[in-house]
Amino acid sequence: MQEMTPREIVALLDQHIVGQADAKRAVAIAIRNRWRRQQLPEEIRREVTPKNIIMIGPTGVGKTEITRRLAKIIAAPFIKVEATKYTEVGYHGRDVESMARDLVESAVTLVKATKRGIVQADAESRVEERLLDLLGTSKPEWNESQDEEESRKAEKRFERTRNKLRQMLKNRELEDRQIELNVEQRMVPVQVFSNMGMEQMDVDFQNMFEKFLPRQNRQRQLKVSEARKVLVEQEIDAMMDKEAIHEEAVRMAEETGIIFIDELDKICGPESSGHGPDVSRQGVQRDLLPVVEGTTVQTRYGPMRTDHVLFIAAGAFHSSKPSDLMPELQGRFPIRVELQDLTRDDYLRILTEPTSSLTKQYQQLLATDGVKIEFTRDGLEAVADIAWQVNQATQNIGARRLHTIAERLLEQVSFDAPSPKLGKITINAAYVREKLDKITKDEDLSRFIL
Repeated sequence: MQEMTPREIVALLDQHIVGQADAKRAVAIAIRNRWRRQQLPEEIRREVTPKNIIMIGPTGVGKTEITRRLAKIIAAPFIKVEATKYTEVGYHGRDVESMARDLVESAVTLVKATKRGIVQADAESRVEERLLDLLGTSKPEWNESQDEEESRKAEKRFERTRNKLRQMLKNRELEDRQIELNVEQRMVPVQVFSNMGMEQMDVDFQNMFEKFLPRQNRQRQLKVSEARKVLVEQEIDAMMDKEAIHEEAVRMAEETGIIFIDELDKICGPESSGHGPDVSRQGVQRDLLPVVEGTTVQTRYGPMRTDHVLFIAAGAFHSSKPSDLMPELQGRFPIRVELQDLTRDDYLRILTEPTSSLTKQYQQLLATDGVKIEFTRDGLEAVADIAWQVNQATQNIGARRLHTIAERLLEQVSFDAPSPKLGKITINAAYVREKLDKITKDEDLSRFIL
């Protein structure tokens, strides 16, 4: 884990997310506390648990984005789940322990990516030798009928030919040459389980089932450029210590994992007395409690403890409030942060300030087709005004409204590109009004279009 201070974490979040200072401070402190915990003696460290967070605010104000960016900054395993996707034990659906298994899968992906960078150079070197063998320059076998002089000459010819081909490979002069490659394929376990309706089968049974999946080896004719990619993946896979990777991934998920539980407010409220979608609300909370408190979950990579996983929950809490949760569950989320509705000025900042703002994305995308997009100040202000007005008049979906408006604004340009007639497009207030005025003035139409 990087040793960043809370101020440094917030500064990095500010590069991507506008406003919501309270939420940024809360998550930054939570991450720093993790590092602080690692500095404690073992006997005290075991007693320090994460201070889980509930983010309260309407959709589109940055709850998910703050958590996702945070996980990227600290290179931590991260998953986002919706509380409404889970059911209590006994109902058809996903059980809450599956979020811990998904977190370990995320950790495995992170660890593999790190290890890949370490072995990549060696793997590419080995692939070069394998390609030379496949191109027909294998070392000549010793023939007893040959005398020593003939053998030396044959070996020198082999070395010259191989070195020449090696140089051609490095210069990418053989990329279109066809070679025959043996490729091993195995049916994807997830697909098998899905087809058989066994997504929720016991983890141990899944592992056993995978061992019996048939492997298929078949010869394929590939270009050198395509074979190189296949061989690199094979070599990297062979060079990795899978057991060590799995152990490290489980440890990483336990110590630095972040689980973002969205729509927590949808499982609040009293237990339903009737039938329907609310019937298992309390049951989901009861099942969620031990996972948040700390329990051992069996995964395909071994048992994983959830004691020190950081849980960040979020919800709009329009028709319910955090106090509607089970008291035990409330106690496991001691930090409550309210995120503010976005203002017209916030929309303008979102369009201009983030390092990968929406306007910059469109400029880069259309530049690939030779179209230069320039946004003027009054044009950006007009877009911000429309986003704020439409959110007030219809359903408030926060910053996501900007994506809808920007797509509508540049739809014709995106369709016509590439075209020499386009060249440079200036998005000013007049352009915005021309494209959007008719829609925004008709409230019923804007509900459907924007």
